[in-house]
Amino acid sequence: MGHLDHAAFGWLTPVLSYAMACIGAALGLRCTVRALGATGRSRRNWLITAASAIGTGIWTMHFVAMLGFAVSGTDIRYDVPLTVLSLLVAMVVVCAGVVAVGYGRDRTRALLVGGLTTGLGVASMHYLGMAAVRLHGEVTYDLTLVALSVLIAVVAATAALWAALNIKSPVAVTVASLVMGAAVSSMHYTGMLAVGVRVTPSGAALPGATAMQFVFPLAVGLGSYLFLTSAFVALSPTTGEREASASAQRSPDGATTRPRARTA
Repeated sequence: MGHLDHAAFGWLTPVLSYAMACIGAALGLRCTVRALGATGRSRRNWLITAASAIGTGIWTMHFVAMLGFAVSGTDIRYDVPLTVLSLLVAMVVVCAGVVAVGYGRDRTRALLVGGLTTGLGVASMHYLGMAAVRLHGEVTYDLTLVALSVLIAVVAATAALWAALNIKSPVAVTVASLVMGAAVSSMHYTGMLAVGVRVTPSGAALPGATAMQFVFPLAVGLGSYLFLTSAFVALSPTTGEREASASAQRSPDGATTRPRARTA
């Protein structure tokens, strides 16, 4: 068995990957809160933004953490099509989960369906990403730890969607995103603990791209997308703020108008 190192760069990759998961979660929760306060096309756009943020955050977290993954006795390469597929799976499945919550009539059922869908999507993304790993040897899995990692993913996703439905204040969203980031990171490292590698030394060239050639530029690009979208969402007015502004313009004498009831 080859010796596995999950933090070849020390604390840099675990801390950076956790930060990415938290940013994606915070942005996703914020967008979901906005979506629930909007209707029609606006709601749909906010939900898609929320899903892309959470999906991007989770995928970037996984592959930033994978930059620190090393196995003694072999180089590591990544299959490019499978790696891209894992990103698309993260986006599509998280989108399905968020839409289930955003448009569900029965909140409890929508939450359970959305949490299960999103959690299984996160787990699928992780193990697709692992299937993209190319090395000299054979990768094995401890099925008990694999099952535990899937369970953590489903519980984390359900908790995050519950937070999106029930938490409105910025402080609470921040706390929820820190918890979700920790849960996603726990799922990742539980999944990585399940991995064993039987190394077969070989001088043959491995197929695929190195992490620095492919994964690192993509992670930086997606990280930049998260930061820019975060700035846009932070600066755009909420429904309540727009209504307050419109009310102020309609009643210059300062008379307070009752805010319109939010349609969920």
